[in-house]
Order: sequence, then C-alpha cells, then structure tokens
Amino acid sequence: MEKIKPATILLVEDDPGDQKLIKVSLKNQKIANELYIVGSGEEAMEFLYHRGKYSDGMPFPDLILLDLKMPGMGGKEFLRRIKQDERMKKIPVVILTSSDSEKDILDSYNLQASGYVKKPVELEDFKRVVKEINEYWFIICKLPPKEE
Repeated sequence: MEKIKPATILLVEDDPGDQKLIKVSLKNQKIANELYIVGSGEEAMEFLYHRGKYSDGMPFPDLILLDLKMPGMGGKEFLRRIKQDERMKKIPVVILTSSDSEKDILDSYNLQASGYVKKPVELEDFKRVVKEINEYWFIICKLPPKEE
C-alpha cells in the first residue's frame, strides 16, 4: 500500500469536544497532516478567502471535514457557497455530523458533498472513523491537483 502523504485538512466544527477528538485521532495516526480548525461556517469562509485574521494567507485544504449543525452559517449553507465557487468546488467535503436524518443526507449530497459520515458515540469508534476517512481520501482516492 502506498505511503500516506501529509495533507492539509480544514475542520469546520463548533463543538470543542469533537474538535479535540478529531485532532487526537489524526495525531495518533502518526501522519504529519496539517489540521486547521475553525468553529463556524463564517470563520471557514474567512480561512478559505484569506479574510480577517486569515488575511496573511492560509494553505488551500486538501479536504474539508464539515459539521452540519452549527450556529450562524450552518454546514449546508457553507457547502452551498463553496460548491458555487470554481476554485473551491473541487475540494472534497466530507460531512461529519451527529445527524442521521435522511433529509440531511440527501440535502448534503445534492449540495455536492463528497461523503456523509455520522459521528460515532464511542471513542474507539470515533477514532476508527477518522482513521478510515484519512486513509480513504489520502491513500485510495486520487485528488485533483491543488490550484495555488
């Protein structure tokens, strides 16, 4: 199997506990991924478009992990906006959420989500899911080249 290359991941998640779980789960894989964490859809937009505190420029993510249920701009609106942008629409966006609502699943795929994963409740299951997301997107899949 091909060796995992370090990647830039943007996590859009408002829950500090889930932020920490994902961060620790990725770190435990001993992969030098660059993980950037933002707490809202609005902050994610600032990150991607280099506005506000991100005006010095941030790396273009290889993957976005997106929670749906956030105050302010929710995950669906964030997804809608970036998928309308020619430069941003190629970034794979995996929904990582507590919702298993059929409407949320259908809406997410209709908005061009690359995947939909329900957050597991148990810690070990959560770590396994994050590991599998990482392996799938950075070992198995061929991603489009980055546009700098």
